[in-house]
Amino acid sequence: MAAERNPLLEDFVFPPFDVIEPKHIRPAFRSLLAKLESDLVELETTVEPTWPKLVEPLEKIIDRLSVVWGIVNHLNSVKDSPELRSAIEEVQPAKVEFQLRLGQSKPIYNAFRAIRESSDWEALNDARKRIVEAQIKEAVLNGVSLEDNKREYFNEIQQELEKLSQKFEENILDSTKQFEKLITDKKDIEGLPATALAMAAEMALSKGHKDATAENGPWVLTLDAPSYRSVMQHARNRSLREEVYRSYVARASSGDHNNTPIIARILKLKLEKAKLLGYNNYAEVSMEMKMATINKAEELIEDLRSASWNAAIQDMEDLENLAKAQDAIEANDLKQWDINFWGERLRELKYDINEIPYLWSSSAQKTDFILILHDLDGGNHFLIFATKKSPFGQANYGYWYLLLAEEDALTAARKTSSFQIEELRPFFSLPKVINGLFNLAKMLFEIDVEPADGLAPVWNNDVKFYCVKDSLGIPIAYFYFDPYARPSEKRGGAWMDVVFGRGSTFSCDGASPRLPIAHIVCNQTPPMGDKPSLMTFREVETVFHEFGHALQHMLTKQDESLVSGSRGIEWDAVELASQFMENWCYQR
Repeated sequence: MAAERNPLLEDFVFPPFDVIEPKHIRPAFRSLLAKLESDLVELETTVEPTWPKLVEPLEKIIDRLSVVWGIVNHLNSVKDSPELRSAIEEVQPAKVEFQLRLGQSKPIYNAFRAIRESSDWEALNDARKRIVEAQIKEAVLNGVSLEDNKREYFNEIQQELEKLSQKFEENILDSTKQFEKLITDKKDIEGLPATALAMAAEMALSKGHKDATAENGPWVLTLDAPSYRSVMQHARNRSLREEVYRSYVARASSGDHNNTPIIARILKLKLEKAKLLGYNNYAEVSMEMKMATINKAEELIEDLRSASWNAAIQDMEDLENLAKAQDAIEANDLKQWDINFWGERLRELKYDINEIPYLWSSSAQKTDFILILHDLDGGNHFLIFATKKSPFGQANYGYWYLLLAEEDALTAARKTSSFQIEELRPFFSLPKVINGLFNLAKMLFEIDVEPADGLAPVWNNDVKFYCVKDSLGIPIAYFYFDPYARPSEKRGGAWMDVVFGRGSTFSCDGASPRLPIAHIVCNQTPPMGDKPSLMTFREVETVFHEFGHALQHMLTKQDESLVSGSRGIEWDAVELASQFMENWCYQR
């Protein structure tokens, strides 16, 4: 019987995410690392300080390991399971050992130094100079200059740091999944928007509460980002906000998932690693691969603090005054679990006042309610009501209620007192946002982003696949998009990562370079029933942000894979492209 084929070891254009299982990881890495060790020995034996004899074979070793490990690490982030964790834990030491062996190779290090010191140095283009200088610096930081016992101890530290980092992430995910808050009384979640109630009811259904509905419950709240943000911003139940907040910030800080000793150990090991390399602290090590210095970083922090301090004090005063105007018991002692709630109320208030044209009524300032007549575009008349405690014209308004003039004031106020930024969600359905984002990319970069579902295997049915084409319709890149939160298997946050980098060394036809491929992962509100994902503005910003990272990787024209796309860029510069795209969210 023929041996079972291992999808991790096959030559593929797109990774076979749909068929990779934890059982494939151990045999794949045993075989892969043996092959890469053989390739490394050959390179060290035949190395010369030339591009074909040094960089190109090194590229192939680095790329093969990063692609296969990247696939496994990605699945660990989006499709977590005990079996996957066990397989990673078993192969990780050997993977780290090979990386250290490669990073500390003196024949390779000496060959790069020879290129740097040769008379041909000035003839190299900027990309190749950058590769040489980066490889020399990285080798030093990987311990190439350490000897005997120091190198052995350095390697022990690296092995332990890898294990601790993996355990740290697992503890965060496990403690996040561990929290569930069952709500049976709707009064306890008063203020939550319809999307949050629907999501909480869906979660309750998944937990076995067969009759759960958005209207009548029961509801299950979690620490997953969409659920957590909704509670912090909208739940009027202060004790619920406190409970959810404390659970969130205390994740992985006690019990079986306690990261406290892990953090202490990581800090200790990084300090010891820094000292082995001849630095005073780990911050100095970190800055070696960045543009900034410690002093410049500290100056920036102080500049930000001094520039924002007075505004922050004013913001707190505004929140306190707003809470006082609403007779909130916490008004004189706002806690962390109050800030987002009252901040959202203040934004709603300012949105009402700043975005709607108004005319004063003659009775304003004289009655128990201030009446403001609106004439919006079609002669529709509205009234805004507020108590005398927050007279119009001051900085702190309390609640303002937007309502139809014909309606009874009390009834209308009750109807509209929940007017929130949440009501913008229908304008930000995921298809609309994606369409706007791709149109923006076309305008800025003369590219077309087209659906390519079915061309590449995916790890979840919600994942979309896209092809990026230039102005001539020629494919230049691809990317996966995994948008929705999956609390049971997916870690929190949002990120972009590399599947393949662009590079001529990996050309299939000997002429055109291998095209870059990325994946974008978010944790936004999932679709509810037959409705698409209706996004908060923060979620819109996140998609634009991560797409900026992906664009930097995908639109590169650099064919040297070690510095193409987002590779080889100083870590304190990588946010430039993402911030650039994010700021378009505010463009009128």
